[in-house]
Amino acid sequence: MGSRFGRFFTSAAALAGAVALASCGGGGGATKGGFASGAPVKGKKGGTLTMLSNGDVDYIDPGAAYYQFSFIFMYQTQRPLYSYKPDDDRSAVPDLAAGPAKISDGGRTVTVTIRPNVRFSPPVNRAATSQDVKYAIERGFNPTVANGYAGAYFGTVVGAKTAKGGPIAGIQTPDSHTIVFKLTKPEASTIIGALSLPLSAPVPPEYARKLDQANPSQYGTHQVATGPYMVQNDKSGKAIGYQPGKRIVLVRNPNWDPGTDYRPAYLDSIVVSEGNSDPIAASRRILSGSSLVNGQADFNVPPQTIKQISQGSASQKKQFVAGTSTGRVRYVSLNTTIKPFDNADVRKAITAAMDRNALRQKMGGPLAGDIPTHFLPPDIPGFSEAGGLSGPGDDFLKSPTGNLQLAQSYMRKAGYPSGRYTGGQSFLMVADNSGPTKDAAQVVQAQLGALGFKITPRFVTHDSMYTKFCNVPKQKVPICPSTGWQKDFPDPESMLDPTFNGENIVPVNNSNWPQLNVKSINATMNRDAPIIDPTQRAKAWADVDKLITAEAPGVPWLWDKGMGIESKNVQGVMNKFNAAWDLSFTSLK
Repeated sequence: MGSRFGRFFTSAAALAGAVALASCGGGGGATKGGFASGAPVKGKKGGTLTMLSNGDVDYIDPGAAYYQFSFIFMYQTQRPLYSYKPDDDRSAVPDLAAGPAKISDGGRTVTVTIRPNVRFSPPVNRAATSQDVKYAIERGFNPTVANGYAGAYFGTVVGAKTAKGGPIAGIQTPDSHTIVFKLTKPEASTIIGALSLPLSAPVPPEYARKLDQANPSQYGTHQVATGPYMVQNDKSGKAIGYQPGKRIVLVRNPNWDPGTDYRPAYLDSIVVSEGNSDPIAASRRILSGSSLVNGQADFNVPPQTIKQISQGSASQKKQFVAGTSTGRVRYVSLNTTIKPFDNADVRKAITAAMDRNALRQKMGGPLAGDIPTHFLPPDIPGFSEAGGLSGPGDDFLKSPTGNLQLAQSYMRKAGYPSGRYTGGQSFLMVADNSGPTKDAAQVVQAQLGALGFKITPRFVTHDSMYTKFCNVPKQKVPICPSTGWQKDFPDPESMLDPTFNGENIVPVNNSNWPQLNVKSINATMNRDAPIIDPTQRAKAWADVDKLITAEAPGVPWLWDKGMGIESKNVQGVMNKFNAAWDLSFTSLK
């Protein structure tokens, strides 16, 4: 998931989680440093919470959204088959599903029963069925929706490879409460893992089909909800609560039945106020105001604010939710299809030269996370097998502060005798336009300059950076320094396959930002996807991680930790799975 998206045990290592499901069916105290833990506590009902953000969601359509900031809202308005409670990012629980998925036919068939009486918001006003889930997943393959992970996780469903939004033969609904997935490969657990993503949330075909005929689909601005909240709409279903780049308003879904849901949904309404491009000013407003929180991924807590809170009173420290591992890696993406970045030695030179500690300092220093030595982050299976914090031993990632001499030697290997780029071309770099990530991008620009690269920076909002530039291969952006990937579920495949498998490069909503397309690595990932034994799987995908790291498709610079700030009257709860606020559990004091 783009500094996403991404959510449950996939493929085989996930099969352990899948089988477990199949067989069984600012609040919350303070951390060691006196900061709030963000753990769930019983809250008080009522009130309006306002989230301050800089940019917007990538897509308001739950079938297209693939971004951590977007998922904050998708899990409040939509009910996928499975989802994660805030304090557990390892085991998904039934949501729209009535119970665990059933695996049969040697891992080639997955059957899920749908919970009854989960109703769509107005104007649809009926109970969701298995046919609605079938249509939701099928529309993900529609070019007008262009879901970014459908191919990676649902591609083994019979008929999915050639699907363009129409019926998929391998998704069957024998009755209104049963959905069956027939697979071409024994990868049941990959499907089960992906059923915790928003794409599996039901979409009523009789309402949405005509909206999906537009390109892009208009369903997002006319969506209906099954969760406790809905985007405020008018009688026709138009989402008047969504003003792109300005505002999102969530209100209670009048058709939501708390008896069918584990979410307490304390708040009456949630407002997202966008356009807060000065995070220092916005942070000051949150800390001194009431009923306010920051929008993670889009609005990183500035280092100055972290320092201020760390040195503040006990009550001030409780306004800062201390970070835990996010399952995310931030990296500078280098477009491997554009010269000279198509040369691995050039990419290794850039990686060797980069002062990654300086980048981390812009995010808040060690509190913000660890400096990577490969792409699999801590707490993801395969991390230790790939070398843990020390990494696999690639020399160009050995020094966190950079090694210019080594970088110059790689440039000479690439055909630049002076050890510097002498092509004379200026390269476009598209980056975040505010806060610590903008500051980090400027460090990247300076570091590239040390190797002779002239950079033309373009600073845009975080959502635009993805949806208009870095996610769109035809834009031919050479350098994207603000990219980051978060697990779609706690499994190495969800970290590496969507982002580095060349077979997953798509025209829009593309998450393989470097456009790495090494056939041998693609084949290795495809070979390792069905491995079931958790130990073997971790080892196999650790080896994939090593192969990718050796190609230097980007400069990994932060395995970051989720952090948040809240007003004193906010009982903020973090969702470990999404490493962001869980608004259905957050309340006002």
